[in-house]
Amino acid sequence: MNLELLESFGQNYPEEADGTLDCISMALTCTFNRWGTLLAVGCNDGRIVIWDFLTRGIAKIISAHIHPVCSLCWSRDGHKLVSASTDNMVSQWDVLTGDCDQRFRFPSPILKVQYHPRDQNRVLVCPMKSAPVMLTLSDSKHVVLPVDDDSDLNVVASFDRRGEYIYTGNAKGKILVLKTDTQDLVASFRVTTGTSNTTAIKSIEFARKGSCFLINTADRIIRVYDGREILTCGRDGEPEPMQKLQDLVNRTPWKKCCFSGDGEYIVAGSARQHALYIWEKSIGNLVKILHGTRGELLLDVAWHPVRPIIASISSGVVSIWAQNQVENWSAFAPDFKELDENVEYEERESEFDIEDEDKSEPEQTGADAAEDEEVDVTSVDPIAAFCSSDEELEDSKALLYLPIAPEVEDPEENPYGPPPDAVQTALPEEGVGSEKKRQSLSDGPQPPKKKPKTTNIELQGVPNDEVHPLLGVKGDGKSKKKQAGRPKGSKAGGGIAELL
Repeated sequence: MNLELLESFGQNYPEEADGTLDCISMALTCTFNRWGTLLAVGCNDGRIVIWDFLTRGIAKIISAHIHPVCSLCWSRDGHKLVSASTDNMVSQWDVLTGDCDQRFRFPSPILKVQYHPRDQNRVLVCPMKSAPVMLTLSDSKHVVLPVDDDSDLNVVASFDRRGEYIYTGNAKGKILVLKTDTQDLVASFRVTTGTSNTTAIKSIEFARKGSCFLINTADRIIRVYDGREILTCGRDGEPEPMQKLQDLVNRTPWKKCCFSGDGEYIVAGSARQHALYIWEKSIGNLVKILHGTRGELLLDVAWHPVRPIIASISSGVVSIWAQNQVENWSAFAPDFKELDENVEYEERESEFDIEDEDKSEPEQTGADAAEDEEVDVTSVDPIAAFCSSDEELEDSKALLYLPIAPEVEDPEENPYGPPPDAVQTALPEEGVGSEKKRQSLSDGPQPPKKKPKTTNIELQGVPNDEVHPLLGVKGDGKSKKKQAGRPKGSKAGGGIAELL
């Protein structure tokens, strides 16, 4: 479908379930690339499964971590993925090869990782009980971001849409806006409830288009702000939210919130059940509630960057929500009529003649006269949905799709190796040794994989005994930390542990 036609005349949000993606492992987190062509899913056994979203097939599986993957982020050009697992490791991956470029080991569990929107050399990391950290991948250095209150280190952080500023929020409702390059404080405000009581900040999410962002807080209200107003108010400002979104009937707490691709809608996933609430941002009215299977808990929600499609995760399975597509054949031929029963058709005299003898010669109008002009069929116009407002051209080096090798049901004997007689003469011995030789001959010489560099990140005053929220409660002797992930020595498809 042409992306130019996506500005639909009806509503632009999903209405019904449109199937599931089963990753074999338990899915925990998911994220679309910038174009929505690939969906990366982080799993309980440490694998990253990359789906081709157009064909709904698995394009690649990266055996990334041993412990569960808790956060994922695509680079701007789609060639890299950064992942965090519950064993405090942050890794960068080459999507095409599946190789690990480098690793960072943190003292406490990681809640979120995010690439800089315009500079994939910088990654924002939010460790538990610590100030946010900005990593520079090229020299493996890190910068600890300033916080408002050193005693309150339950901090969440996010880059704004273009990465010029970093927004941080703490458990006392204080939002700080820092200049990304210098870490200077440029603006700040406090999120308060009606009676000036503060409320903890759970997450900060930015729209892909426009200057709006939302704040999900512990008082179960989603507040939508305009980033330009925040910067105008400066330090200790008192900006008013554009919208306050909440479920007044059930007082639902929100697990994950995000904007639609065009920034016109906001979806929030309930923390109590598999339910998605969709609001229109401009008016603030609730337009749709999507209900998943009863009794399931929601883990993650992601809205497709250019289409009205939502991916949600519950019970280890990715559910897809989309619009109901109704076939309208009259759109292709205006005089097309759908018949309920057969109708006798009367044929015109000249209808099936090679040349219509009765046809009169029409005069050539301007459009017909210009028919002989050359038409440019080689140059490709950039698709507006894939370009930012400050860009005119698409990224020519972007990775939109992954090549997939076809699965052959009955492959010939070693089609790419040496001929069978050469193998026979080269292997006079029998037994285990000969099997190894045969395998090495058929595989050919393989270059040794370069071991990724691992950097230890030292953070002052951060407790080492923290347990990731996905794994259980700290100090709980029956914590599921040992169950999650695959046991050492087993393959990637090993036993899948139930997380919830």
